[in-house]
Amino acid sequence: MIRLTIKRSPSEDRFPLEKRLSEMLSLPVGGFEYELRRKSLDARKGIAKYVLTVDVSVCGDEKRIAARCGGEIVARESEYAFPAPARVPGALRPIVIGFGPAGMFAALMLARSGFRPLVLERGKAVAERAADVEDFFRGGDLNTESNIQFGEGSAGAFSDGKLNTLVKEKGVRGRLVLRELVAAGAPEEILYLSHPHIGTDLLRGVVENIRKKIISLGGEVRFGTRVEDFCAEDGHIAGVVANGSVIPADTVFLAAGQSSRQTLEALYSAGANLERKPFSMGFRIEHPQSSVNAAQYGGAENPFLPPAEYKLFTHCSTGRTVYSFCMCPGGQVVAAASEQGRLVTNGMSFHARDGRNANSALLCEILPQDITGQGVFAGFDYRARLEERAFEMGGGGFIAPAQTAGGFLCGTQAEPCVAPTYPRGVRYTDLAVLFTPEITASLREGIADFGRRLAGFDAPGAVLTAVESRTSSPVRVIRGEDRQSNLRGLYPLGEGAGYAGGIVSAAIDGIKSAEEYVLTPQ
Repeated sequence: MIRLTIKRSPSEDRFPLEKRLSEMLSLPVGGFEYELRRKSLDARKGIAKYVLTVDVSVCGDEKRIAARCGGEIVARESEYAFPAPARVPGALRPIVIGFGPAGMFAALMLARSGFRPLVLERGKAVAERAADVEDFFRGGDLNTESNIQFGEGSAGAFSDGKLNTLVKEKGVRGRLVLRELVAAGAPEEILYLSHPHIGTDLLRGVVENIRKKIISLGGEVRFGTRVEDFCAEDGHIAGVVANGSVIPADTVFLAAGQSSRQTLEALYSAGANLERKPFSMGFRIEHPQSSVNAAQYGGAENPFLPPAEYKLFTHCSTGRTVYSFCMCPGGQVVAAASEQGRLVTNGMSFHARDGRNANSALLCEILPQDITGQGVFAGFDYRARLEERAFEMGGGGFIAPAQTAGGFLCGTQAEPCVAPTYPRGVRYTDLAVLFTPEITASLREGIADFGRRLAGFDAPGAVLTAVESRTSSPVRVIRGEDRQSNLRGLYPLGEGAGYAGGIVSAAIDGIKSAEEYVLTPQ
């Protein structure tokens, strides 16, 4: 296998790659096979170019051809092989709680191995859920069981659908996740783009197709099924109580999202060990997408370049870290509440990323001294108080409190340079009173620092919309090296259990937990 690195201008990227490869290899088109492994955009020094990594298979002397074209010989990368189970399916099916990425891929792996999982999801199927979400966006009532937080696909189904991950072990499992997503309808480009995304419009269909695959393999998915309690006997999981009925089980994969406090409280009452963990809060910041493009690419708009992204962080003089998160080029700020009287924002974008605004979470880490309570759920309490305060500051009706960056930084309310995209409307107010003085000072310092590194980030007319609070869980369900809780047979996984931070990392966590179960003899 010959690996080639190719640089192309954005305008050249319109044309087929085969001709360029043919010229480099001195072989006719059709005389080789190739796979695009990676495609990244290098816009340093104001000159944008695509950098491609291509693996080529040829007939003939690979070493001679590689030397001629400046390539290197590499071994074929291995693909994921489904492990042979070390146990056989028993009378009780494994239960998967939650149908976000972690639960979805755990269920898929279990189903492929013949274990016929039973998935319990408190929300609705994604198509029905989307209708509820759109109704809420238009001013309808909040459905506390079907919203951006709860339902098939979890919060990720109403996001940018980013697939980059910070987990160290991506390897064959990360590749498997991407291939399964493509098989379910995601664009093939996610296999090679350095910053792949699907977009909420395409992701919903992908989620639906994965569910159909699980069912075709013998699994079952029950929507509108809320887990209310856990049954335990002699330190081992014995079942769950869902919608008032007991479902016996000796194996439960807990993939409830980070908004499922009641589920975690029930688990804690059943004897599972939980601990507090760090989390962050802040707001969404919106800029014109054109200004982000200009800052990242330099000069005038280039029709051949995609909407620009950014990822920023800084260590503040306050001792806190401030960072951007879940940046949505050409996206919108969304109403992500799941409870009455509590306001939550998030961001989403379609695959085309063709909206006028760019938005990102701007977050400050919450330190232990910020939280007054002593219990394991004190972080949830802290989060809830800020969400309630944001609701009140907006004046009710899930109208969001907002402020221009100029107003937040120096008290001078500037004219907004964007029309806020939060769908229920915003009320301009003083966001400094939402947070403690230490957090406010950190966020101000972060905005100013980011403005020095990304031109226009601290523009007085940029719009801040509060509160961004559901970026990670405030608790972790403790698990051992065998991925089980102290309640044997319970596998905590995904974001809600405190072990992931995005679609791919959550999916990998689900795969690993399913593997552990399948490969452990009874």
